[in-house]
Amino acid sequence: MTAEDAARELLGAARPGAEGELLASGEILPIARLVSSNQTFLVEIRDGQDAGWAVYKPVLGERPLEDFPPGLHRRERAAYLLSESLGWGLVPETVVREDGPFGVGSLQRFVAADPEEHYFTLLGRDPGTDDALRRLAVFDLLVRNTDRKAGHVLLDDAERIWGIDHGLCFHPHAPLRTVIWDFAGEAIDPGLVEDAAALIDEVPAVLAAVLEPEEIRGLRGRARFLLAAGALPEDATGMAFPWPLI
Repeated sequence: MTAEDAARELLGAARPGAEGELLASGEILPIARLVSSNQTFLVEIRDGQDAGWAVYKPVLGERPLEDFPPGLHRRERAAYLLSESLGWGLVPETVVREDGPFGVGSLQRFVAADPEEHYFTLLGRDPGTDDALRRLAVFDLLVRNTDRKAGHVLLDDAERIWGIDHGLCFHPHAPLRTVIWDFAGEAIDPGLVEDAAALIDEVPAVLAAVLEPEEIRGLRGRARFLLAAGALPEDATGMAFPWPLI
């Protein structure tokens, strides 16, 4: 049985709609450390007969960065809350747990996806997939994602696109760094613009509670930019890419 098959079996054991409950209160059992620049763990979540897999990122495992303050776990949660408040459903369910095996950290539902698939393999596959990638590009602009690698774009069994790894987001000054430049200069779907424009007047309280004041101001400013521009920006430098690309 492959890791993906095992994940699907565990996820199938959970009651419908129980994933959020599991993340919030289930017992966290470490399984393996994942390859990452920060200490990241695949964990099993159990609560009675319900079970699932999740990705656990403890604060203690964060590698200090010169251009980003500590708090990757907080921004992982914020990205999920923003996606949900917009109604875009791009980020898997994510909570912050104080009682993790290595202390406080983010806990995100594991998405069983083909590891051979990523942004570059998905681009141009079909109109629906490209539309989902366009939405993700707009989302990355709003959160000011500085690390959108191709491997952070997942395709699940239901052919749904997910974005993961949002710890390096919401910085008020750091530049956008992403592999998703193929739609640069294109007009943004008016519905997405309308969704984002709601942030100009008010950031939902549940989201504001996990962001710093300057991060909130930056988010509202980017929503204003999106409304005024109406199109995805272009990379004039040709260097606004993360590394490695995948």
